[in-house]
Amino acid sequence: MERKILECVPNFSEGRDLNIIRQIAGEITSVGGVMLLGVDSGRDANRTVVTFAGAPDATVEAAFLAVKKAAALIDMSKHHGEHPRMGAIDVCPLIPVSGITMEEAAVYARRLASRIGEDLSIPVYCYENAAFTAERKNLANCRAGQYEGLQEKLSDIRWKPDFGPAEFNRQSGATAVGARDFLVAYNINLDTVSVSMASTIASNVREKGKPAREGNRATGKILKDENGHTVMIPGSLKAVKAIGWFMEEYGIAQVSMNLTDLSKTPVHIAFDEVCKQAAAHGTKVTGSELVGLIPLKPLLDAGRYFSAKQQLPSEVSDDELVRVAIESLGLNDVKPFDPDERIIEYVMAKQENSGSAQPAG
Repeated sequence: MERKILECVPNFSEGRDLNIIRQIAGEITSVGGVMLLGVDSGRDANRTVVTFAGAPDATVEAAFLAVKKAAALIDMSKHHGEHPRMGAIDVCPLIPVSGITMEEAAVYARRLASRIGEDLSIPVYCYENAAFTAERKNLANCRAGQYEGLQEKLSDIRWKPDFGPAEFNRQSGATAVGARDFLVAYNINLDTVSVSMASTIASNVREKGKPAREGNRATGKILKDENGHTVMIPGSLKAVKAIGWFMEEYGIAQVSMNLTDLSKTPVHIAFDEVCKQAAAHGTKVTGSELVGLIPLKPLLDAGRYFSAKQQLPSEVSDDELVRVAIESLGLNDVKPFDPDERIIEYVMAKQENSGSAQPAG
């Protein structure tokens, strides 16, 4: 029988204090049947992405303990960072890996959301496949206004939390808990410091696109439809969310993307499209950065894609395809990319073989 594995990838609004990050990670590793797969912190974003997986009940227990610890240690009233956020535990998605359906993952997500709301008095919104309404499926809608606008948002009956009190929690803010497919957080590095250029490229590629304007595309009046809604010009990539920002840590601007459905926009297609957009705006791509862990398949697909473009031999090992993908995507551009530490299947196999962590399931 296929082993049941559920992955959790919470994003915590702390990327600078290593002591806090270690304590949160320690709560996860305290639960048997769970593997801590990765901890990826960003100083400028002031955000840490933690990845762990295991048997469903154990994964949910580890998630709750991590959320509880983060709520006690992180004070959102003092938080500043480049990444959009609304709470100390900004998002906490559950992802079915094997032996579990998306519908089952959504049930687990709602159970976790209920426990966070009731036991920790944190307002919780359920998103993606765990959402109770269509509007809340989109994380961007749940997070609109961010932490600074949360108190006013909670006073609006339309944004009553799915779980927890409809009251402003000054220290912890609010949390979004969901069930979703693999989401790849992917930043593409530009040979420029211009946030404006990065933002323009982001608006050209993201599925949502950019507002249509009268006359001048940059300064013309934004067009509205008959219902008063902004008319949007769709971007070139499906299932992609993107913004532009400057990363002081690296001294460059990036197009920061979430690839929400790799069957619609794989990593290599996103990379190539941003390369084209960058060239059209007088700059170039120098490489890219994966945040957190990634399944093996997207890198194998990228390896095959670039091997064909570069007319390399088609019959090669998985390791060679991964090497081609890393080099072609420039994944070592701003910091080293170690496949043994960043590819989910490799990390789980390594931990199981070494006996350094409890196996999942």
